[in-house]
Amino acid sequence: MSQSLSRSVVLFGIALPIAALGGGCKTKAQSAPDGLPSGAVPLTSAAPLATSPAAPAPAATELKMAPLSFAPIAKRADASVVTIYTVSEGESRGLFARRDRGRSAKGLGTGFIVDKDGVIVTNNHVIEGADEIVVLLSDERRFPAKVAGRDPRTDIAVVKIDGVKDLTAIPLGDSDQIDVGDWVVAIGNPFGLSHTVSAGIVSGKGRGRDDVPLDPSGYYNFLQTDASINPGNSGGPLLNLKGEVVAMNTAIRGGGAQGIGFAIPINMVKQLMPTLLKDGHVTRSALGVRIRDVRDLSPEDRAHFKLSDEKGAIIESVEPGGAAEKAKLEVGDVIVGFDGQAIDRGTLLQWLASTSGVGKTVTIRVLRAGRPFELKVTLGKLEEPKVRPQAPRPRPAPDDDDENPFGR
Repeated sequence: MSQSLSRSVVLFGIALPIAALGGGCKTKAQSAPDGLPSGAVPLTSAAPLATSPAAPAPAATELKMAPLSFAPIAKRADASVVTIYTVSEGESRGLFARRDRGRSAKGLGTGFIVDKDGVIVTNNHVIEGADEIVVLLSDERRFPAKVAGRDPRTDIAVVKIDGVKDLTAIPLGDSDQIDVGDWVVAIGNPFGLSHTVSAGIVSGKGRGRDDVPLDPSGYYNFLQTDASINPGNSGGPLLNLKGEVVAMNTAIRGGGAQGIGFAIPINMVKQLMPTLLKDGHVTRSALGVRIRDVRDLSPEDRAHFKLSDEKGAIIESVEPGGAAEKAKLEVGDVIVGFDGQAIDRGTLLQWLASTSGVGKTVTIRVLRAGRPFELKVTLGKLEEPKVRPQAPRPRPAPDDDDENPFGR
């Protein structure tokens, strides 16, 4: 976690009182004679929906063993891990100049090289608000960097350094294949202690707003790890035993080193990175609904809506003029499938709906009063706030030796 970060970094979730299901933005749908919206396809024998891929369960007698040493993993990755320093206007007399005693860098974080020509991935909160960014490589070379693209809602950023062609890119793995209990290795710069290595296991998956006090406008689906993570680890890689990045270390709970750290799955990073490099930002599509998880409903509410299990996302309100209203979706409808993908929780629906593309027509599988049907919906554009307020970025406490980090 970046030393410049004074706030927690969190996940997108919706939690309105269930009483809101009776009103809000609900509009009267034009229904077909059987009570379903026009254009709906009733399902008498529902085709199976795809579920998120999972690592195959090992045989009862098979055990995954840790290596005798994590040193080979750390050595292979070391050249790809960088230290990122940021300064703000008026705090520095140049990137590489020594400053007066008692003054310190505005922020400190970690990043990892994904392209030999100088493309580096880190957290948005590491570089947010920075007037100058400098990258320190493992071989002590320093380069000024520019932001190539960033996405505050996922806390993902890409920075670029110029004038290099010989960098070592780190291999990116498949975060869908990592499982709870698998060994992982974290590399970063906690408290400025460069290239610190810690090891642990994946101790949870799918962590969100209810688990960490995250920004409620964000999109997160954290892996949880007990590998030691502290301020300064933000943006660093979390590696599997093959030395592949499976997540990016992002947030901590309990002040750090408590065995509760959170990392953004690398598949999310891989999905957004081409767009960030091309456009510098992410343009999101929108379904036009507010939702909550069916599993958060009381047994009485599930009985009222004739729901037999806890899977899916129930619509709490429909945005006037949005994609959902045009498709005749209603408050109280339960979305259980999106374009062939089974929806277990609302976070998955939010991610799929926001990344599918503006203007794309998708097939939504819905339960209405217990009756399943499918409906075509053409996604709209998610309107971002014109100004996103920035959290304050206080100066970190000076180091004991008060050295200028740019001189190290």
